Amino acid sequence: MRKTTINENRICPKCKSIENQANFGFNKSGTQRCKCKDCNITYTLNPKQRAYSDEVRQDAIKTYYSGVSGRGVGKLKGFSKANVYNWIKKSEQNSQNIDKRNDQ
Repeated sequence: MRKTTINENRICPKCKSIENQANFGFNKSGTQRCKCKDCNITYTLNPKQRAYSDEVRQDAIKTYYSGVSGRGVGKLKGFSKANVYNWIKKSEQNSQNIDKRNDQ
């Protein structure tokens, strides 16, 4: 049986209950998981952000447009080539949307 304690930091995101919150292990990044015994949902306390900053994205896009392949940018910067291609697509779509607004 899991030990239940009342901790003000543990609020169920579904039922907003403070009581009946139990520790439920850790996720892959090492953050504490909890389980609400009232609504039977599991959730993470203070989940870590896994997004890259805009600086890193812009740097990767600049490197790509300077002539390095998407795979090469991924190897240089240490992330997936799929991220690079997705960021490029998104930046192209944003620039097209801006161009359309300027034409009107």
